[in-house]
Amino acid sequence: MLFLAVGGDILNKKARMTKAPVYYVLAQAKFNPIAAMGDKYVNDIQDRLRQAGYTLFEQQNIAQIQLGNPEVCPISQVSQWLVSKENMTSGFILTASSLMYHTTHYETSEEFIPEFLRGLQIVHDVVSLDHISRLGLRYLDAVVPSSHETVRQYLVNGLHGVDFKAEQEYTLTESVFKTNSGPLLSNGKLVARVLQLASSLLVYPADLLPQKLVPMKRFEFKEPCAHAVIDTDHFVEGHMPVDFDKIKAQLVSLHAINKEAFESAVSAHAKKIWA
Repeated sequence: MLFLAVGGDILNKKARMTKAPVYYVLAQAKFNPIAAMGDKYVNDIQDRLRQAGYTLFEQQNIAQIQLGNPEVCPISQVSQWLVSKENMTSGFILTASSLMYHTTHYETSEEFIPEFLRGLQIVHDVVSLDHISRLGLRYLDAVVPSSHETVRQYLVNGLHGVDFKAEQEYTLTESVFKTNSGPLLSNGKLVARVLQLASSLLVYPADLLPQKLVPMKRFEFKEPCAHAVIDTDHFVEGHMPVDFDKIKAQLVSLHAINKEAFESAVSAHAKKIWA
């Protein structure tokens, strides 16, 4: 099973999806830990992002479980900083070792990737990063059939799950693939999950919350309904230089593979409805 809906991105160079199923997207870069991030650098980064249009700012302290050392307290507090647009449609989440850009109002990768790199460039300008250790793109898509349709009509046969004569509550399918991207690292990984729900409000994975961003109106479920959630996480891990031309090329390469996966996994009916 391999699936990624690419939201507002073009399926080809002639047509752009007008009813894209994507409802949450994030890009993440992990980098060498900056111990002084909170004490020394956050204020400068926040001010630069504020001038770029991300005017809301909030610090959060979250619990983190420490594993492997019985002499260390198993739970510690770590800080992260949320810098978001005033309309709460997109923003950055900064930690001492990562930057994430996320949005609930995704349009195209041609807009999304440069905006993520804009934030990463600001972080680099302030703290002088040594290297990048992870780059990833993750998409959540909502397959919501109309009253006279079914979820099955939107997915190719391999994604329909077990056919059994009983009332189904949900179906979860997960597959992991090795991918070949570039130019920084060629060995990537794509984790693809499809969750089909018989009756539910639109959900987010437990490890992935939109951190107070507001959804698009068409994804504000008022009542439970049958739908599917497509969760795809495509990334590379390893030592990468802070070369922004190559980082951009790596992200574009990751996205291109996602796009090919999408085209091979959704039905002709889905492409027609979302076109």
